[in-house]
Amino acid sequence: MLFSLQRWWRQDVVGTVDQAQVIEKRRAECAMSERYLFMTAMSGGIAVLGLLLSSPAVVIGAMLLSPLMDPIMGLGFALAIGDYQWLKQSARSLAWGTVMAVGLTALLVFMSPIQTITPEIAARTQPNLFDLFVALFSALAGAYAMIKGREGTIVGVAIATALMPPLAVVGFGLATWNWTVFSGALLLYVTNLITIALTAWAMARLYGFKTTLSTRQTQAQNFAVVVVFIGLAVPLAFSLQQIAFQTNSQRVIRAEIEEPFTDGSEISRLDVDFRSDPIIVSASIYTPTPRPEVEAEIERALESRLGQDIELTLTQFQVGTSASAAQQAQLSAARASEEAAENARVEDLAQRLALAAGVPEADVVVDRTRRRAMVRAQRLEGASLAAYRGLEQRIAATEPDWTVELLPPVGELPQAIPFQEDGPTIAGARALSTIEWASKRIDLPIVLIGDPDECAQAAEILGMRGVSVTVQPGTGTMRAEWASPAE
Repeated sequence: MLFSLQRWWRQDVVGTVDQAQVIEKRRAECAMSERYLFMTAMSGGIAVLGLLLSSPAVVIGAMLLSPLMDPIMGLGFALAIGDYQWLKQSARSLAWGTVMAVGLTALLVFMSPIQTITPEIAARTQPNLFDLFVALFSALAGAYAMIKGREGTIVGVAIATALMPPLAVVGFGLATWNWTVFSGALLLYVTNLITIALTAWAMARLYGFKTTLSTRQTQAQNFAVVVVFIGLAVPLAFSLQQIAFQTNSQRVIRAEIEEPFTDGSEISRLDVDFRSDPIIVSASIYTPTPRPEVEAEIERALESRLGQDIELTLTQFQVGTSASAAQQAQLSAARASEEAAENARVEDLAQRLALAAGVPEADVVVDRTRRRAMVRAQRLEGASLAAYRGLEQRIAATEPDWTVELLPPVGELPQAIPFQEDGPTIAGARALSTIEWASKRIDLPIVLIGDPDECAQAAEILGMRGVSVTVQPGTGTMRAEWASPAE
């Protein structure tokens, strides 16, 4: 049975792989080029902006651009076949890409007025078991696709998921001189990088890639490849040890907190900060029988089992005697937390709208049911209608599930709406969009003055967008003015 399985693997799986072609293609894609450096820098810039804004969508956009997978996979394949030159080429490309990404992100953060540690940044300052699995499964998928010649965007996104965001956080830590953020993100980046490289090495060896497929190497070069392999394995082993300790500690802490309480008790929240000294544990528990005196007992038990100093804060909430009572209390707490988060979000939206409109926050009208927010702006010195529209668009972009309306004061409409033979120019289209927006917000009709043919075209465009328009023949470049409601 085992012999048959080995024969099937060698003939029907490994035998179908054109290993020489895979190596040639992988080596070519590991070369350092202006495209690789540019895309790495742009990916890092987008990633750090997404992290500063705490916007997962922007971070995902950065992942789509990241080309870091190529040199990392190159490291794994070069180790598998013992190719020193390829290994050196991949390491050089990866080093330059890493330095460029860190340098650019650090510069952006240094110049940015926002230097707050957002939840997106904090989540990437310490490797954990889930980060490791993301890197592992990404590498397995990526190596398989490359060996079988089926590379695709999804593979690149999966691999970049574990790399570019923590690399951007390294730049944030460097710019803010925050050693905790810098070292934690760097450890996460290196851990995931090494996991991907060594997984690619294992997959390549599994598919029959051997040293005989590379050019002849000197003993010194072979020794250098072994040294690199060991050098990659040592920090990974350190990270694995740390991750294993933290994972096991989480189980121990949960068990020790639950042990003194009766049936029907349930932990609702457990936060552990392993980077602090002593380790800080904060937990909440729903229980039919609160026991205020057990906090010190649990703390001593944890210190005995983990061998480290522990600082425990345990909050107890009394509930009914059944297990469902604890679950119901936990559900109610979750709903209350969600409602509080929504209230904070609405309050933040109202504050930003009030600031943009130059009015008190009380003047902002918020309809939670229809998820609509509206405010009438004060006249701001020197602000055009286009400026008010830009303010509205900027706020609306941060709240995609809300309808945001900033009603401007009646101001001067665009005095130049340039047209060409086949319709409005780019500037003309922009002016028509501003006219459409202003007319809908202020609820007044528009008068177009200028060449009759151009005015007719513009009126047709605006009319299709629901704007009431009249035309007045004139000379010169077409312009727009407000009409009285009766016109």
